[in-house]
Amino acid sequence: MGRRAKSGNGQEKNDMSRFSAENFERPVLDTPNDSKRILMHSCCAPCAAEVMDALAASEIETTIFFYNPNIHPRDEYEIRKEENIRYAEKLGMEFIDWDYNAKDWFDRTKGMEDEPERGIRCTECFDMRFEVTADYAAEHGFDLISSTLGISRWKNMPQINGCGELAASRHPGMHYWTYNWRKEGGSQRMIEISKREEFYQQEYCGCVYSLRDTNAWREQNGRDKIKRKVKFYGRDAVLGESEEA
Repeated sequence: MGRRAKSGNGQEKNDMSRFSAENFERPVLDTPNDSKRILMHSCCAPCAAEVMDALAASEIETTIFFYNPNIHPRDEYEIRKEENIRYAEKLGMEFIDWDYNAKDWFDRTKGMEDEPERGIRCTECFDMRFEVTADYAAEHGFDLISSTLGISRWKNMPQINGCGELAASRHPGMHYWTYNWRKEGGSQRMIEISKREEFYQQEYCGCVYSLRDTNAWREQNGRDKIKRKVKFYGRDAVLGESEEA
């Protein structure tokens, strides 16, 4: 998947600190079709930043495609988008803010309101977002797409990759990159970078049903309901593992 440059001192650490944002020696990533240009679907800044850093280190020309009509309500969508724009500008990456067609999302997931997270509603949601990503890629000369969604340990990676590959297959010559962004401490660095950048810390996946179900779980466990737009990594306590986005 990649070639690792030799370290300056030739020594290798044996603890998890070698995977930290400060110490990690990034490999040079090889894309599946040898492309040096990618359209990267992004869901939010915390998930995207580690992926963006990895692509920048490998000198892969990256355009961020923010298409997430599932995020509810609209002000939640805007704060997540603005955080992602902030980091894209820091890295000098192009950022595409695509259509917030929430009505189409609700129409497409109609009848799936009570499906569990990682179930068929999530599959339909990924399909919708990746189809639009692939269509944009085809129209603008990209032959490689991927998504930051897979870095979250709370997502089903085979489910995401399957949806991505299906969307890419609709366009001859297009590839969906199934790279495991979690490995070699990727999930750890995701949190580190989020703290460093003080990203907005969302407390639910994004859709209205996720918000509903997370609040129901909290009530059942004697917890307060979610207060949106108030938590930021590095300023507030990081969420417990059961609640990470």
